[in-house]
Amino acid sequence: MTSIPLHQPECILDLRATLGEGPVWIEGEKSLYFVDIPEAKIHRFTPASGAHQTWSAPDRVAFLLPVADGTFLAGMPDGLRRFDPRTGGFSEHTIVEAEKPRNRLNDGCVDPQGRVWFGTMDDGEENPSGSIYRVVHDGRGLNITHHDEGYTVSNGPAVSPCGKVLYVCDSPEQTIYAFDIKADGDLANERVFARLEHGYPDGIVTDSEGAIWCGTWGGGRVARFRPDGTELPPIPMPVTNVTKVAFGGEDLKTVFVTTARKGLDAETLAKEPQAGSLFAFRTDVAGVPQQVFRLNG
Repeated sequence: MTSIPLHQPECILDLRATLGEGPVWIEGEKSLYFVDIPEAKIHRFTPASGAHQTWSAPDRVAFLLPVADGTFLAGMPDGLRRFDPRTGGFSEHTIVEAEKPRNRLNDGCVDPQGRVWFGTMDDGEENPSGSIYRVVHDGRGLNITHHDEGYTVSNGPAVSPCGKVLYVCDSPEQTIYAFDIKADGDLANERVFARLEHGYPDGIVTDSEGAIWCGTWGGGRVARFRPDGTELPPIPMPVTNVTKVAFGGEDLKTVFVTTARKGLDAETLAKEPQAGSLFAFRTDVAGVPQQVFRLNG
């Protein structure tokens, strides 16, 4: 992948997904996993060989996060399930927000302590009914803690390399928030980290220097911010709906970018035929190795 130019996105998988999302680089497989939410598809792409594998899920999958035993924690519309790529099967089922049938799970991440953070959203993208949760494994199963609420479309989330700051987007508000993560895992000191002027903040990740990389829905770019919130030059993309990035490759300096066709009219799609495909470019700052959800007990 080192032949890809610096900050010059190239299409590496002409997939044209409806809503490509949630890329995660699995170092042991030298492969990228990501999802197409409305199509209930899970994809694995191996850049070195060009191999592409697809699984059909029983329902929409919003995120896949690696677990220490080689499975993935999958964010489904009504809760969390385990996905095993070795069998293609789904097991367990932990319901989240049973009292809010109009909500669904959206984006998630794993922090340096091996905990999962995820958010929920109003499936109709109208009401501020979404919340932020933390998940740990207590030896018997998943232990889910509610932290913050009032999100119409919660996105991100991402955790700083030091594990002490959580970043969360409220996409319709064009706002990224930051929280301090206390030693016991509780959140404190909520503040506005950044506001976007071009597009809506979607998935976010941090690099090894603590900078935030943000996909922009409707913005046609990857927005970037220093840890103090100062905006860095964005990376222009050849498609409008940019959902999330993941750092990968041998040196974690290849940036993989998922995109979407959802919401684009025929005229825009004619100009952006590869909307929804997987793109990549090189960068000069390494990402952070993908963390895994720890199984305790």
